[in-house]
Amino acid sequence: MGYILLILGIALFAGGHWVKRLAPEKRAAWGDKGKGILSVAMLAGVVLMVVGYRGAGFVNVWVPPAFMTHIANLLVLIGFWFFALSNINGTMAARVRHKQLTGVKSWAVAHLLVNGDLASIILFGGMLAWAVVSVILINKAQPTWERPVQVSVAKDAMAFGVGAVLYGIVAAIHTWLGYYPFPM
Repeated sequence: MGYILLILGIALFAGGHWVKRLAPEKRAAWGDKGKGILSVAMLAGVVLMVVGYRGAGFVNVWVPPAFMTHIANLLVLIGFWFFALSNINGTMAARVRHKQLTGVKSWAVAHLLVNGDLASIILFGGMLAWAVVSVILINKAQPTWERPVQVSVAKDAMAFGVGAVLYGIVAAIHTWLGYYPFPM
C-alpha cells in the first residue's frame, strides 16, 4: 500500500503544478477557487508521498558507495543555495532561470546517489522527473525570460548563507528522525 500512496502523492503534486501549463484555459476558468483546490491537492500529494515513502516495504535495488554521501551533501547544499537565490538576486540568479527547480533537481540527484532502495528511487526519481518536465513546460509556455537586475556577488554570498542555515536545519531534522546525513 505504501508504494501506491507514494506514486499517488507524486502524481497529485506534479499534476497540481502542471494544470496551469497543460490546461491554461481550464485553470483560468476556475479563478481563485481553483488556486485553493490545487493547493490542497498538492499538499495532499506531499502528505501521501511522506506516508507512502515511510510505509513502503524495503526493496534494495543497489548499494551506493560510501563516498557518495559527501557528494550528496554538497548537492543538497547547492540545492538550498539555489532555493535562496530565487529570492535573493545574486549573480547566479541572473544566470539560472529556474532556480527553485534547479534546487529540486540537485536535491533529488543527491538523494538518488545515496539511497538505493525502490521507494527512494520512486520518490526522488519522481521529483527529479517532475522538475525536468516543469522546466520544459515553463520554457515552452514562456520562451523569453527577464533576467534579474542589480545582482551582486555579495547577494550570492548572502543566498549561500541562507542556504547553509536551511541546510543545517534540515540536517538536524534528518538526524532527529534517525537519518544521520554525515559520514563518520
